[in-house]
Amino acid sequence: MIPSDRPAPSASAPSVLRGCFVTGTDTGIGKTVVSAGILHALARQGHRVAGMKPVASGCIATPEGLRNDDALVLQGESSVPLAYEAVNPCALEPPIAPHLAAAEAGTAIGVDPLVRAARRLGAGADCLVVEGVGGWLVPLEGRATVADLAQALALPVVLVVGVRLGCLNHALLTAESIQARGVAFAGWVANQVDPRAARVEGNIDTLRRRLPAPLLGIIPPFPEPPAAADVAECLDRGMLERLAGGPPPEAFSPEMG
Repeated sequence: MIPSDRPAPSASAPSVLRGCFVTGTDTGIGKTVVSAGILHALARQGHRVAGMKPVASGCIATPEGLRNDDALVLQGESSVPLAYEAVNPCALEPPIAPHLAAAEAGTAIGVDPLVRAARRLGAGADCLVVEGVGGWLVPLEGRATVADLAQALALPVVLVVGVRLGCLNHALLTAESIQARGVAFAGWVANQVDPRAARVEGNIDTLRRRLPAPLLGIIPPFPEPPAAADVAECLDRGMLERLAGGPPPEAFSPEMG
C-alpha cells in the first residue's frame, strides 16, 4: 500500500453517508457513465439521490464559472436540487492531473474540506454517489490520493473496469489496493469501452472469478454518450438497493414491479 499522510479511519466508526464511491481502473473508462446509471436507477426506485464530483479538471470557463461536463451529468441525474458548486466544489480548468492543475491555479485540493462538502450534500439525500477523478491512486495534495478521499468518506467502493487489453492487471491491482485500504469493496462494473477488444467474455469471466466483489453489471458498447436510463438497465437493481440501505417506503409501484 502506498503510504498516506492521513490516518486510517477506525474500523468501528460508522459512516455518516449512505451510497457509494465510484472509482475506475483508469481515466476515461466510464466512471461518469456508471455513476449516472446508478443515480438514475436509484431515483427510479424512489430514492432521493445526489451525485457529486468532488474534484474535476478539464473544466470550461462559462459566465457562471468553471463547469465540468461530468459534474453536469451528475447534477442532472440527481433527484434533489443541487447547486453546481455543491456537486463540484473543486473545479480546475487545465485538462491534466488534478494536483498539477491545482498547482497551476495556485490552489490546493484539501481532502478534509471535500469530506465536509460531501457530508453536507449527503445530508439532503437518501443516497450519495461520489465519482472520483482519474484512477484510484491519482494524487490530490501532498501524498494524499483519491484513495485517501474514498477512505475518509467511508463509502462502499464501486470499481468501473474498462474492458480492453490490459484490464485484467489494472483491475486486480486496483482491487488489491482497495482492500488494503480497509474500505468496503461493494462491487465492480464491466464497461466495454473498446468494441474491438478481443475475448471480452473471457476477460469478464476471469475477473468475475478473481475479483473479491460481485459483478454489478455489464455495460455494452453504446453510442456516445450513452443515456443514463440505458445504463441503469444494465445494473443489478438488488445490489444497488444494498448500497442505498434498502428500498424507501412505498418505493415500488405496480408499474415498477
